[in-house]
Amino acid sequence: MGIFDMFKKKPTAEPKPLFYDIVCPFCFSKFAPDEVVFRAAHSREDDEDYALQEDEVLNRYRERFGLDSVYDMEAILRPDDIPVEHHIYSDHVLVGLNDRYGVVTRHRLCPKCHNELPVTSGKVPSNIISIIGASQVGKSVYMTSLIHTLQHSTADHFDAACMPLNAEISRKFRTMYEEPLFERGELLASTQKERMQEPFIFQFVFKDESKPPLTLVFFDVAGEGMVDEDYLGLHGQHIKNSAGILFMVDPLQIRSIRDKIRIQMGDEPGEWVSQYDEPRDVVLTMFGDFIAYEDKGKTDIPTAVVLTKSDMLHSLKDEDGEYIKSNSNVFNNMVHRKVLNLTESANIDGEIRRFIEKVDRPFKGTMDVYFSNTAYFAVSALGSNPVHQKMQSVVSPIRVDEPFIWLMYKLKYIEGRDEL
Repeated sequence: MGIFDMFKKKPTAEPKPLFYDIVCPFCFSKFAPDEVVFRAAHSREDDEDYALQEDEVLNRYRERFGLDSVYDMEAILRPDDIPVEHHIYSDHVLVGLNDRYGVVTRHRLCPKCHNELPVTSGKVPSNIISIIGASQVGKSVYMTSLIHTLQHSTADHFDAACMPLNAEISRKFRTMYEEPLFERGELLASTQKERMQEPFIFQFVFKDESKPPLTLVFFDVAGEGMVDEDYLGLHGQHIKNSAGILFMVDPLQIRSIRDKIRIQMGDEPGEWVSQYDEPRDVVLTMFGDFIAYEDKGKTDIPTAVVLTKSDMLHSLKDEDGEYIKSNSNVFNNMVHRKVLNLTESANIDGEIRRFIEKVDRPFKGTMDVYFSNTAYFAVSALGSNPVHQKMQSVVSPIRVDEPFIWLMYKLKYIEGRDEL
């Protein structure tokens, strides 16, 4: 270090804002913290403003996902109707109201859908991670395998805990996804267009209290729903307000290698080949309208391109590495601890980029045009191929958390380090 380097000013960290805009993890609306509404903490029969009543806004949201309506809810309180001196703030964020009867409520709700917001909303960035992809690429299976892995191993490797936002989400995830797949080896049914799936919301909470929790929102939209107006509105807002994207690509979507992949599907090849959309078409359909309004016609949202079902690639590997080398690390699990291993991540990224460019250059070109911040990964949510919708061995995920860890790195939650 030269003598003049000693007098150079060290770069100063950007000042932390007093508060952050909130992105609702249920409906993905974006708003300022002072735009929230509250649910009263009590009810009164002698005051119609505080009487139990139907929450029509909440019920419209629930109807969208096929959920039962709820009645006899406590009243909605709006901050504008409560004197300013009765507003309760924490770290410059409105977190509670003291109502006309002296009863305090801290039940903050989204003004658009009336679901209750996480307690950290407004105090930390609202980071949403989206899982995107066509139907039948295995988004639900990947979501299940990823969350299971985050809860049982990854979180511990990064001194954190991965927890569902509430008990209802915990119950649904365990009974509808985790237990069938990991305990009974049963594949999950495809998300049906008629059943818009309510978001699964988890928080990745670090033991280091100086690090804000990372909210994980997995919103699995059926691929066929991309032509439905309601789907497009909700899905587009979801993507636009995401902090990171997991874009799923199934090898069977890629026309040039379908016939080369020798694997027992349980059906004749002709029956399943036509069911898959080309990856480029999915990009154009799902991202075109949203990206068209971005600066320079592309987005800088960190996007992990995730090649799913990597166990299928065994049939393509050879010594020459025309597609995949026989000794490729793609087939070996990798555990990242404390930091993202940049060397390993870069190696996988380079190998999968080359593979995608060889087998589907139009898709690779489209990604280069629309996305400025990408990395490529290969994962196997199951570890082996199921036969007739049933696993023949224990579910053993391979590299499923690596794309998520890369997103944590890009969002500055963890550091990266070059390691041999």
